[in-house]
Amino acid sequence: MNDTKMSRYRWTICALLFFATTVNYLDRQVLSLLHTKLEAEFNWTNTDYANITAAFQLVYAVSMLFAGRIVDRLGTKWGYAVALIVWSLGAILHAKAIPVGHGLVSLLGIIGISGVSVSVLGFIFSRAVLGFGESGNFPAAIKATAEYFPKKERSLATGIFNSGANVGAILAPLTVPWIAHNWGWESAFLVIGAVGFLWLIFWFIFYEKPEKQKRLSKAELEYILCDPDADTIVPSASEADAEKVSWFKLLKYKQTWAFTFGKFMTDGVWWFFLFWLPSYLKVQYGMDDTAIMIPLAVLYSMTMIGSIGGGWFPMYFMKKGYAPYDGRMKAMFIIALFPLLVLLAQPLGHISVWLPVVLIGIGASAHQAWSANIFTTVSDMFPKKSVGSVIGIGGMAGGLGGVFMSKLGGGLFDYYKGLGHIQTGYTIMFAICALAYLVAWIVMKSLVPKYRPITNL
Repeated sequence: MNDTKMSRYRWTICALLFFATTVNYLDRQVLSLLHTKLEAEFNWTNTDYANITAAFQLVYAVSMLFAGRIVDRLGTKWGYAVALIVWSLGAILHAKAIPVGHGLVSLLGIIGISGVSVSVLGFIFSRAVLGFGESGNFPAAIKATAEYFPKKERSLATGIFNSGANVGAILAPLTVPWIAHNWGWESAFLVIGAVGFLWLIFWFIFYEKPEKQKRLSKAELEYILCDPDADTIVPSASEADAEKVSWFKLLKYKQTWAFTFGKFMTDGVWWFFLFWLPSYLKVQYGMDDTAIMIPLAVLYSMTMIGSIGGGWFPMYFMKKGYAPYDGRMKAMFIIALFPLLVLLAQPLGHISVWLPVVLIGIGASAHQAWSANIFTTVSDMFPKKSVGSVIGIGGMAGGLGGVFMSKLGGGLFDYYKGLGHIQTGYTIMFAICALAYLVAWIVMKSLVPKYRPITNL
């Protein structure tokens, strides 16, 4: 390869991150698409389902804190590989949730605990394994992005790989109901869970750290390191011996708290949409099984616009002279206005099912645009050695926000179902989803009004 010619190998890495994120979201969405089927088979309440989804989110949240640290220590290549192996095995384990549940009930019986639902316990355990593995996806992907892209391209690269979440969300309703209808719900978990191991082959073939990547030209490596304050890429041995940055030290910075609060307020919205929309279509419009395939595929197709467009949007302001963080925050304010349309989903829902589908799709699309930018605020301001850890702290907060939203939703839905109008529960939840982004932006802007990179770690 001619080192004087700019290669574009960094976008191959972005493609790998995109497909990993697609697999990540395929695996986590199988349960929500089978919720009504499993609910009927095992007689679950909304609270039972909320407890199962909350278990995933709680383990995911706590694991995110350690996942970032593990990725920083293992390095991107092995950190990502280990995460994918664990979450793929967790996804497959759902197919054996009932035998697992029987085993766990027997163990609990030995210590005097009884009356626990076998199916709920089995799925809680399976979701916990899935959540532990999946927590490694975004810390590893953001770290890889920081390694392979200069700051001015990171939000675009993040938006592109983050759109894999949307593709996963699109492919899931187009495949999971069909597999479950024809081969049984266990097969849906087995087939979808096995897909991750195919990605692993390509990851080991094509990924290497930039300074060791033979497919990367010298000109592209120099371009990647073009930022005036860019970290110097150091050899693996030196990186392994790099100074440990403690979580407590990171928590002293307002930049950490801005990211953490933003994730707590907004991640739960995406979790709510991901885990409860199939149930919403069943409860309010009587749509079930394969009938939900097209509406959900259309809704999540819309989110791809937000993910990629959101990654591009701040570049418009940067070209006008804004610093990366300042341009990103200006873009995020505009993005935060779009979820307000979700307030109209219930008032206009009587006209047609497609009105709430489109309005919620706009809100979900805005979330992906927001997500592409909030992740990149970390690599804008923190040195590469601490990016994974900060992402982990914020990811934990986002997961806890998801736990809160799931538990709140399950409680509201059971309460209003008992009163005979469960739709009111969805109205309340949609209102929370609509307002979360503006609240998050106001607090983030208050904590970090202007671009302040961390230089003393």
